[in-house]
Amino acid sequence: RRSFSSPPLDSNNNNNTILTIYHPKNKMKRLILLLLLSPIACTSIPFKKVKPNENVQDETKEDPTISSVRGAASKLTTLNDPNTDTQPSLPTLIESFFQTPSEISSLKEALHIHSNTAEMKTFLQTTRRALHRKPELMYELPTTSNTIQSILTELDIKYTTGWAKNTHPDVYPGTGGYGIVAHIGTMSPTQPCLILRADMDALPILESTPHIEAFKSTQDGKMHACGHDGHVTMLLGAAALLKKMESEIEGTVRLVFQPAEEGGAGMKRMVEEGVVSLSPEAKLGFGMHVWPGLPTGTIAAKPGTQMAAAEMFEITIIGKGGHAAMPHLTIDPIVTASSLILNLQSIISRTISPLDSGVISVTAMNAGDAFNVIPAHAVIKGTIRALTEEMLLSLRQKVDDMAHNTATVHQCNVTISYSPDYYLPSINDPTLFPWSKSVGELVSHEGIVRDVEATMGGEDFAFLANEIPSTFFLLGQGSGGEHNMENYAVPRTDYGLHHPSFALDEEVLPIGVELHVNLALRGLKKLLMGEDGDDESIAEEL
Repeated sequence: RRSFSSPPLDSNNNNNTILTIYHPKNKMKRLILLLLLSPIACTSIPFKKVKPNENVQDETKEDPTISSVRGAASKLTTLNDPNTDTQPSLPTLIESFFQTPSEISSLKEALHIHSNTAEMKTFLQTTRRALHRKPELMYELPTTSNTIQSILTELDIKYTTGWAKNTHPDVYPGTGGYGIVAHIGTMSPTQPCLILRADMDALPILESTPHIEAFKSTQDGKMHACGHDGHVTMLLGAAALLKKMESEIEGTVRLVFQPAEEGGAGMKRMVEEGVVSLSPEAKLGFGMHVWPGLPTGTIAAKPGTQMAAAEMFEITIIGKGGHAAMPHLTIDPIVTASSLILNLQSIISRTISPLDSGVISVTAMNAGDAFNVIPAHAVIKGTIRALTEEMLLSLRQKVDDMAHNTATVHQCNVTISYSPDYYLPSINDPTLFPWSKSVGELVSHEGIVRDVEATMGGEDFAFLANEIPSTFFLLGQGSGGEHNMENYAVPRTDYGLHHPSFALDEEVLPIGVELHVNLALRGLKKLLMGEDGDDESIAEEL
């Protein structure tokens, strides 16, 4: 055993410091080692050897997963134009497209071909599966962000990082800042700009999807059960295609890769950080989501409210614990919680108009851990949904009142907490929608955009749509299964979102690429031509 000490470092003294070692038995001071230390460059000496964190990736070594997607991306940068010699090249088509509407018919076919080349499909599959293997949650997305950055770098696309910082670390783990904003185009403040958005985060679900052993989640208890790995992949594919025609694009396409959609309001953080107002200021926004309830190849959307406003609540009921054999000496929070759960169901059925829509669902209850003890408190959790912000806030107040009144009747105390940011309803701008629908019809395998009913699912794309006219599409992916296992090795793809057996039909990936690129090019041209855009030209093409 030895004890170590050294004279304190004096930043004002440039003399060398002598490190001395004391022997504890004979108290004799023995000079063992003389070290020359610069006090300006060093403030402490780490004598204890710290074991490296095995979970931290060595930044000097590239992840093999990232290497594989970079390789697939590199093939897209050198890809020859698949058009025949009798057809103009893609850059020539884009140049003509922005100068005159006469070439849009050829453009439709060219974009479809480029979105479905063998190289593109290989890139999409490689990237999506790489992301699927390593799902990450909320604001903690280092691997996902690094993978996206590596692809953008390989494609020579400029981007910035540090977006979507976590402003509520007391609620959500991690500091955030893994969002990415990339740009393709002129970046001129005098030309139009629009946003294409993809969400990045996964869910805390243990994956049970069969037949995907080659790319199943390697992170225990985490899974891409909402298709966000597909969303990121589609936007990266679109980025590769748009980059090839960048010199002919008149305006700027802003690619937004957004963390924390699954409850963390990541889009709200990015809006607050300036993702819309950043120069050049964005004027339109577009997003999309895979939808298992629709067949693969279909596209759906509706004008107005498409997805619900959403809120989460946690109610703690505080009673008086005691022996289960002597309930008269306690104030039972479980009885109170049970009563409250039933009372909450009457809010929708008896306090709002039957013509209005709302949901109040209790999804968890926790109280006690012994068979012979009445606990001192009980906790119930749940969600509130509505198709308008006003109705959501009204229902939240009713939940609050019901909780306090029920607790009072049972002589309990109660505390209620809500999410830091309730979600707004996602609204497809009614004025923009007819134009957006016409673009979707160019890509849909049916040649139409299906009308759908509004859903009570929440989506933080709403925070972008609240800032600029936007459209959010649903991409059918529910008809994959046995017929495509030879090519894609996936099971049936009609399991619902957030289901542990959810599987993405990879045939939807080129459709998303094609839709993104069409929205980007035609959206910029619409903005260049003014409010009326080129709707008549698209109608002729259809």
